[in-house]
Amino acid sequence: MKINHRVGSVVFGVIVGIVAAAWSYQWITDPVKVAARQAEEHAVIRARELLAERLSIADLQVVDPLATDRKVGKVYIYPTDDGWDISGYYRRDDNDSWHAYLMSVSSSLQLRSLKVDDDDPALAALAESDPDVEMAR
Repeated sequence: MKINHRVGSVVFGVIVGIVAAAWSYQWITDPVKVAARQAEEHAVIRARELLAERLSIADLQVVDPLATDRKVGKVYIYPTDDGWDISGYYRRDDNDSWHAYLMSVSSSLQLRSLKVDDDDPALAALAESDPDVEMAR
């Protein structure tokens, strides 16, 4: 009776393992999820470019959905009806503190709005002249 129980347990374990592996493979290689991930990656990469461009910071350090650092804070990317909302943090160099940002981009990955939590006077002047940029403070 014990031998039948052991054999049954081994067979059950093997079957569950095969089913779990097959399900995992299907889930990971689902073309819809792969395409969605690629779209998110493109949006975040473009958001980095837009952030550096608008803030005129050459060596921008960024924490975003592709480069997460939980010590700095949580970051998100949300699909909207016609684009993406992306949050993250940036700093100019190692001596600067991290500054939060929230960016909205269109489906064609053009900047709609950028809100930054920074007290840099140059950014305050930019926010005055650029309707797409807003200071959180």
